[in-house]
Amino acid sequence: MGRILTPFIDDLLARVDIVEVVERRVPLKRAGREWTACCPFHDERTPSFYVSPQKQFFHCFGCGAHGSAIRFLMDYEHLEFQDAVEDLASSMGLVVPREGGPTASHDNHAPLFELLETATRRYQQALNDHPQAQAYCERRGLDTDTLQRFRIGWAPPGWDFLYQALGRDATRVQQMEQAGLLAMGEQGRRYDRFRERLMFPILDRRGRVIAFGGRIIAGDGPKYLNSPETPLFHKGRQLFGLWQVRQQAAKVEHLIVVEGYMDAIALHQHGLPQAVATLGTATTPEHAELLFRTAADVYYCFDGDRAGRAAAWKALEATLPRLRDGRQAHFLFLPDGEDPDSMIRAEGSAGFTERLEQATPLSRYFFDTLAEGVAVDSLDGRARLAERARPLLAKLPDGAFRDLMVQELEQRTGVRVVAATAKSAPMRKTGTFQHPTRGRISLVRKAIERVLARPALAQDHPPPYRFVGLRQPGVPLLIELLQLAHDHPALHTGAVLEHFAGREEAVALHKLAAKIDSDQEDFDYQAELDDALHQLDRQADAARLAALRLRLAENPLSADERQELQELLQAKPVQ
Repeated sequence: MGRILTPFIDDLLARVDIVEVVERRVPLKRAGREWTACCPFHDERTPSFYVSPQKQFFHCFGCGAHGSAIRFLMDYEHLEFQDAVEDLASSMGLVVPREGGPTASHDNHAPLFELLETATRRYQQALNDHPQAQAYCERRGLDTDTLQRFRIGWAPPGWDFLYQALGRDATRVQQMEQAGLLAMGEQGRRYDRFRERLMFPILDRRGRVIAFGGRIIAGDGPKYLNSPETPLFHKGRQLFGLWQVRQQAAKVEHLIVVEGYMDAIALHQHGLPQAVATLGTATTPEHAELLFRTAADVYYCFDGDRAGRAAAWKALEATLPRLRDGRQAHFLFLPDGEDPDSMIRAEGSAGFTERLEQATPLSRYFFDTLAEGVAVDSLDGRARLAERARPLLAKLPDGAFRDLMVQELEQRTGVRVVAATAKSAPMRKTGTFQHPTRGRISLVRKAIERVLARPALAQDHPPPYRFVGLRQPGVPLLIELLQLAHDHPALHTGAVLEHFAGREEAVALHKLAAKIDSDQEDFDYQAELDDALHQLDRQADAARLAALRLRLAENPLSADERQELQELLQAKPVQ
């Protein structure tokens, strides 16, 4: 699928009214020039969720959720970025252009979706015709409703069930290979990838089949076989059962993450329709983001053996950067020899729910695991614990949870570790701008605030910028903002912020934008920006003059440098 062209995203955000987008889903009330509501992303009684028509972005002062109309759709509707853009464009009657032209569009995958849908129906019919597979389903307690809800089927034995059923012309065969339905042997012979397996379709957020998982029920071979990576399917970004979870409730309170297809299905069938499964891979950051977009509470359920503990720790590492305030993660370890399927059959939904209620919070699991093998009653042991925790705590987003985790580590070790967190990490050489919490506001921050508040003001400040060489935090970011706003005159605050989505500067920029007072119509943003940039230019001139004087004292200057020095000396004195 081709990448969505950035100019189209800018144009889309310029056309759409975020107030209308939000109000279709959340009841808003006017509050001055902004609109407010109880936040849809965390529980609260007093509204702290604001939508700004001037800035065209939303911000919650409670949980920190923020962004443009695209981000709101992603978070509220649980969509991927490209799907959110597609939906927003569709509501405006627009067609999304993609890199590479129409042939790279999402519609180009229509034949693959059709093939996978047809294969699913063929597998379902084959299950109805195969007594052995039906008997296995009965032994595993899969009722008719569950078989239909998850569209479970059967891949018959032999090498060419689908190859014969779906067509053998060159174009069709190529599409079947692209969809992951065919494999190729050493002799160049094509054959069905799945044979003699119970088949579990993997669905995307629209309920379309994008891949399969196949479970062997007799004989030799790997227990599970998944589709390969395809244009439609990336196993590190997909979760089995998530579509079925979303069909059960408009708002999902929590999710249960298990490792196997049958585990997830058993929980659904026994009254816990919040279960999803990873697809034969460790929990990835993309998995974690998808989980928390769907629910605020996530329960990771693993075996209690060494492999289960290792998988749990990988899940923790993937989860840490996503734990903004209002989100929680828990870890449930099952007794040896048990899995979620066997446990819920033995204890029922009430028993399994009780286990979930007693699951270990991420904070406790984090410190208990790091403290294993460490003599925390000794000075050396406490130092080791602090060193183990510091890089992990730095992954936590800004907020109360991170502050409490830092406090807990300080209490356990007696080591001051605030400097290890992202909040107080030193400025990176790339020019990352971080939001200062106290002290005099710098000229760079002042200018950034003014550009965020009124991006159109950058039209009066075209590049190049004399202060580009200033060695001050945030200068590269300020220049990037000025150039962006100058090159795209129609951008509003929300659209500017969308350009920084996913970057480390995004959180600080959103905090600054959220504090801009939309009611200050009489505030002279133009004069403020002009003054800040003028002072930065003068600082740059002063720094360059000092550098040239230093060079002159050591070596002769070139002709160009002598001319530059003369111009700087003749300019108005730097104050």
